[in-house]
This record gives sequence, structure tokens and C-alpha cells, in this order.
Amino acid sequence: MSQEQLKTFKVINSFIDKSITRQQAAELLSLSPRQITRLKKGVLKSGAEFLIHKNTGRKPAHAVPDEIKEKVLSIHSKPEFKEVNFLHFKDILFEDYEIALSYTSLTSILKNAGIESPMKKKIRHRTHRRRRKAHPGQLIQIDATPYEWFGGKIKYALHGAIDDATGKVVGLYMTQNECLFGYFEMMRQCCLDFGVPQTIYSDRHTIFRSPKTGQLTVEELINGKQVNLTQFGRSTHELGIDMIFAQTPQAKGRIERLWVTLQSRLPVEFAKRKIKTLSEANEFLKEYRTAFNEKFSVEAESTPLFVPLRPGLNIDEI
Repeated sequence: MSQEQLKTFKVINSFIDKSITRQQAAELLSLSPRQITRLKKGVLKSGAEFLIHKNTGRKPAHAVPDEIKEKVLSIHSKPEFKEVNFLHFKDILFEDYEIALSYTSLTSILKNAGIESPMKKKIRHRTHRRRRKAHPGQLIQIDATPYEWFGGKIKYALHGAIDDATGKVVGLYMTQNECLFGYFEMMRQCCLDFGVPQTIYSDRHTIFRSPKTGQLTVEELINGKQVNLTQFGRSTHELGIDMIFAQTPQAKGRIERLWVTLQSRLPVEFAKRKIKTLSEANEFLKEYRTAFNEKFSVEAESTPLFVPLRPGLNIDEI
């Protein structure tokens, strides 16, 4: 019997012996007078055992079996899962090991074993998020991020494009460094798999925008001088795509949040498959993009604005 149960038993006994009133017993135990009457009847009938919960010492029917807990911890101890976040690990357990656990149960198992999630939430000031565009293809955000995708200290650049309306990743391609070729391959995927988007939203990298843009004098403008498009700019112009340039990384919040998710998940997926080279990574990214979209994308409000490539248009030449 616990200390709390022992205290309750003594107070109820005092009430039974009429040493204290029902109201006094209720105040001592922070219970209602009606509950005191119920406890008195129970103690008179069954003694102190009445105060002990019937499930005390019994394992709950819905509890996770010990063998499952041991298996989960054994799987988590594998090197490739060293930095896996709990939500991703939950998906891996179900997809690869056919172990279905709720997020709460998994968190409890891992935390009781002294394991903390690398994606532990921090309290942050939430800024207002711009509302999604209504139409798929109306706006796609593009960017590249350097990261140690294969572990170690070497960083590689992952080029990506995400549809603003649905959150679908429409292109992913990895290269040694952020470069024009990486963006071209990423856009090739978008155009072939989804269609030509209406607008691209990018940063002000010189791949997209000449450094002379906005620098011409009034005299030069009067004389008809123009800033030449970059190679990427010429290709998008030929496809009929408009370009918008963000002032800050926060303006491209959709793709910045994508990087946070991919930097957490992709290294684990690469490690699981022993992927260590760019060619292997890009081959895997083709199928991963589809699986990612099925899991994370949302329904759009309206019809798509992606336009199929015009007949006779050679995407390789562009």
C-alpha cells in the first residue's frame, strides 16, 4: 500500500470510529462528502484492500510487449539510425520491419532507454506563413543546399524545386557544388514529369540573375542598353517561364523547410542503402521523390497550370 493509500485508510477509519466528521474527512482528503461515504462502505466491506486499485501490478492490455521494445531498441542501435528523428524512425519501423507503433509509444520506449531525438522541438516565434498558391504549377520555388549527405565532412549540393500549391517536390538533383548543370537537370525533371510551370521563385544567385541587373544608369537605359539574360534565364524565357527573385531566404520558406526535412531524412535513407556516390544518390532520388510526395504533399485548391512541353520542342537543346 502506498503512502497516499495508507493516509486515506487512516482518515476513513477515523470517520468510521466517529473521531472526525464526514466533512472533516472530505477536507483532509480533498474529496467530496459523497466520495467519503463510498470509501467508508468499501472499507467496511473489504477492508484496506478496497483502496488498492484492481490493476495495481498488472500490465495494461494495450502495453507494448517487452520483446517488441527490445527489437525496437536493437534496430535503433544500428549505425545508420544514429541520427534518425523519432517520426522518421516510426516510418522505417513500419515500412521495413512491419512494426506498427504510435508516435507516443515509440517516444516512450526510446526516451526510457535514454535516447533523445536529434529533432527535439524548440519553442520558436512562429512567423506568418504566406498562403499557398491555388494552382499547381503557378509557382515553384527552387534552391540548392550544401550538406554532408553521405556522412563525413564532404558536402554535396542538392538542387531542388517544390510546387507552392501542393508541396510536391518536382525536381531533385545532386552535384559536387551548386551549379547551372544541377539546376538544368532539376528543371528537366520538372518539365518532363509535371510540365512547364508558370513562374519560378529563386534567390539572386548569378546563375539566375545577372549582377548588372538594376545597375544600368538612366543614360544607358535611354540609349537602349539592356542587361543580358543568364544561360538559365534564356532557357526559362524560351520555355515561357517568368522569374521572380527573393530578397531573403525567409521569403522562400517552402523550400527552406524542405531542406530541414531532407537533411534529417535523406542521410538515413542513404546510409540504409549504403549509397556513397552522386550517381547512386541521383538514381535513388528518382524513386524517393515519388514516395516523399505521397507522404507530404497536399491537395491543391484549383486546377494545375503546368503546361506540357510543346510538340517538337527539344528539352536537351534548351
